[in-house]
Formats: sequence, C-alpha cells, structure tokens
Amino acid sequence: MPPQNAKRWLIAPPLTDAAQAELNAHSPIVAQLLFNRGYATAEAARAYLAGELAQSDDPFQLQGLPETVARLRRAIAAQESVVIYGDYDTDGVTATALLVQVLTTLGARVRAYIPHREDEGYGLNHEALRALREEGVGLVLTVDCGIRSLEEAETARSIGLDLIITDHHTPGEALPDAQAVINPKRADDAYPEKNLAGVGLAFKLAQGLLRGQPSPLTASDVLDLVALGTVSDLVPLTGENRWLVRQGLKVINKPRREGLKSLIEVARLRPGAIDAGNLGFALGPRLNAAGRLDSALAAYELLTTSDLFRASTLAMQLEAQNRERQALTRETQARAREIALAARPDALLLFAADPDFRHGVVGLAAARLTDEFYRPAVVARREPDFTRGSARSIREFHITQALDECRALLVKYGGHAAAAGFTTPTGAVDELAERLRAIAERELGGLDLRPALRVDAEVPLAALTFDLARELRQFEPCGYGNPTPILATRGARVADVRPVGAEGQHLKLTVTDGRLSFDAIAFNQGAWRDRLPRQVDLAYTFEINEWNGEKRLQLNVRDIAPGNG
Repeated sequence: MPPQNAKRWLIAPPLTDAAQAELNAHSPIVAQLLFNRGYATAEAARAYLAGELAQSDDPFQLQGLPETVARLRRAIAAQESVVIYGDYDTDGVTATALLVQVLTTLGARVRAYIPHREDEGYGLNHEALRALREEGVGLVLTVDCGIRSLEEAETARSIGLDLIITDHHTPGEALPDAQAVINPKRADDAYPEKNLAGVGLAFKLAQGLLRGQPSPLTASDVLDLVALGTVSDLVPLTGENRWLVRQGLKVINKPRREGLKSLIEVARLRPGAIDAGNLGFALGPRLNAAGRLDSALAAYELLTTSDLFRASTLAMQLEAQNRERQALTRETQARAREIALAARPDALLLFAADPDFRHGVVGLAAARLTDEFYRPAVVARREPDFTRGSARSIREFHITQALDECRALLVKYGGHAAAAGFTTPTGAVDELAERLRAIAERELGGLDLRPALRVDAEVPLAALTFDLARELRQFEPCGYGNPTPILATRGARVADVRPVGAEGQHLKLTVTDGRLSFDAIAFNQGAWRDRLPRQVDLAYTFEINEWNGEKRLQLNVRDIAPGNG
C-alpha cells in the first residue's frame, strides 16, 4: 500500500507543431521544457536560456524614486540622521543591509532599525517612530514594510519625521501619506516588473542613488544580498527577478562578505557550487532563524560586519538558533496536529491555537501541516486578549478570501491565496475556527484532495545523460515561478534500496532499465522502505551529484508510484 496522500501526476501536454518548428534547435526534452514554461518561439527561448532582460530596468521608471533619491542626497549633504526601517525576515534584513551599505558608502549618517517580532510585531509602529524622532532622526525609509501603515504615516507627519516607504506588498485602497511611496504594484506605477522582492526594490533605489556618483561601490557589489532576499521571499523567479538572482549567485559563489563566507561554511556548502536551492533551503533559513526566535539584528550584523572573528561567532549563533527553530517547529507541528485532530478529525481545514506556541514558528508549523495532510491549516498563539495566527493553504482554497468572509471577527489580517496572517480577539477564536471550517467544507467538499505534481516530460532512463543534465542547468535559477524541471520514468526496476538518515526517513535507490543503472535519492519517503514494489514509476529532478571529486548522475525523487510490471 503506498503512503498516504499519494500525488496526482499532471503530465504536460506535448508541444504544438508550431512550437516544435520554432524550437527545433533544441533537444526534444529541452524544447518540451521551454514550451511548458511559455517560451514557444526561438527568440523567446534564446533570451530565457541566456538570462536576458526582456524589458527596461531603469529604476527611475518607479513612481516616487526620483523624489526619494533627491531627498536622500539632501540628507547626505546636510548630514541628517537617517534610519532604514526593515523587517525581521531574510528579505527585510538583506534590504536593510543593502541600503545601509550603499548610503554609508555615499557618506550618509545612517543606521538600521528592525522591530522585534515578539515585542513589536510586523511593520511600522507608533512607539518606534516617536522614539526615533526623539533621538534626532530626521528621515525614516522603510524596506519590505509600510504600504498599509496609514496611521503610522500620520504619526510620522505629526511629529515632524519625514517618512519614505518602499514596499513590494499589495497596497490597500489608499496609500500612506508619506514623502514618497515606492511600490511597483501601485496602480499608477509604470515599472514593468511588478514582482520584485523588498530587497529587489531596495536595489532599484541603490541603482538610482549610485547613478552618476563617484563611489568605490557599484550596484553589482550588493547583488549577493538581492539574490538571498529574493529567493527567500518566494517571489517568482521570472523576468527581472531571475536576472537578479542569476547575477547575484555569481557574487555569492565568489563571496567577499565575511559574514556570507562564515554562513556558507556553517551550512557546509561549497563556494562555486551554490545554487538557488541552497539559498532557499540552507542560507535563507539560517538568516531567518534570528528573527524567528530573538532579534533579527544578529542576521543584519552578520551581513554587514567586516570582522572575521565576529562573523564566525554570529554564523555559529545563527546555526544554533536554526537548529532550535527546527526543533521548535517540529514540536509545534506535533502539538498543533494533536489539537486540530482532537477538535475535528474529519475537518477539511486544520485549526490549532495554544498559548505555548511561539509567534516565530506558527507559520512554519502551519505549512508543515498543509504539506502533511494537503489541507488548509491555521496555527495561532492564544494570548489573554488577542490571538495572532498564520495560515497556509492549498491550490484549491484561497485562504485570504476565506478570511475576508470572517472579517467581522478579525482585528486585522492580510495575505494572498496560499498564506495569510491575522489577529483576532481571543474570545472569538472558537467561532473563527468554526467559520473557517465551514467555508472549507463548502469549497472543498467532494474534491479530490491529493497534491498535484506537475511533470514536464516522460522519458526513458536511456535519455538521461551528462549532456542533458548540463542543458537543464540553463533553466536555473529555479524556484517559485520557474520550477526545477521534473521528469518521469515508467516501469524502472529497483535493483537496490536502503534507508538513510538518522531515523531512516530517506531512501537511497539504484534503479535500472536492465541496461543502464542510476543512483536515486528519495528524501522523506522512508515509508516506502518495506513495501517498495520491484517495478516503480518515478517522478524526479535530474542532477549531477559531486562527491569527493567524483561526478555521478542522480535522480532526486519527488514521488514514487507502483509500476505496471
């Protein structure tokens, strides 16, 4: 019997005759992959594989950017005290570090302010703005936050504090009354790339500041920060974002920052072989751990220090915090699972609130429950007056629209289709849970709730060569919006299988077609260990695995299904 929640494979339709004619310079597999991603002409395919920008990236197209550059240059000339007000996630921290570095190089009196997750919560707050003004700060510039901070903008104006907002999140019906508001999602903004991360927007401002100015620093020097924040924030790796990450990876693979060197070392990565996956699953989580458990200033200092010893100390601190974060997430997931199933074991939405949950990991725990059960999940910390929670969802259920229906029970909320956060009076938590479960029952009842796996092409094992693996690398950087190519092979014979990992949670396989054999690794699929059939269908990413100087082809298995043999 296969493990619970077996996936539905969605095989991409074959490319059209017209696309086949346009893409005939490429191998059939690569042509299919290009077609699947919407590149159906020879020129579009060429530009994509070359990583070229298809549209203008002039930063001065951004509404509010010219005024912001002018205001910052006045602040530099007058030696006015400037604060970059960031967020505690990797996107916010890298954006903060980027602008502080650039402005410092240009001669500004500038420092960072990053709110504490537990004590202050997300975004601008009135107390922080008043305190900064009392300290003599004349200009606050936000990164990765502020677009919905209308009341806080009024506070800044009332105390004589100039405020500039740069934020990539979706604006509300009204914009804050600030000196400038830079957001490509503004209705009146002409910038062609609408999906920049917070750090991507900070980079556009840096480009504007550096243009025409004598400086030992170039915009390219901070692309390592742009790549880290962009990948970690899960914005689509298409268009300009893909170009920024592609260029940033070149900087990361020849690291110059002492903090980045130390972080790469503790993550056991090898400079020269770091890809977008390493940013998203190794470096980004370690930077995020600081803000999840304590203050994000440790991550900020790591990215900005030039002291080798201090960088090493901070990297080891983040490594320890990341391990603590992992353990805390597992504990929270287990407790949330217990609470949710005890309340309604048959519910199509999982809901768990508890006073012992930590704000920094409720979103991670909700995401893991969604992955485990393929159901929307809500995990919240219950406090005496208010309960703050995070929600994660599946393709079939728009979680923020569900919260829209519950707005009367909420103090504030926001998000998008797959993720959201909210605050509700604690006395309304049970009613909110019941309302959300009812909405999920209405929307999801009767659907086939198995996760879907999108497969680019079915191929025989004989098609898997070093040449193909090298061709697939042209699709990088891969991630959200530009998925790693997934191939499928039917009827592969299992020649060998053994569990690996501390608890045998992974499988190491050897599969064959009778003539060729390949290594395969199946992470988190140890449940198949004692019931793996002799013939299997495999969905996988195809890669070159390098170990001790030896390069071998490997299948990184995403799903296993019984074969027909």
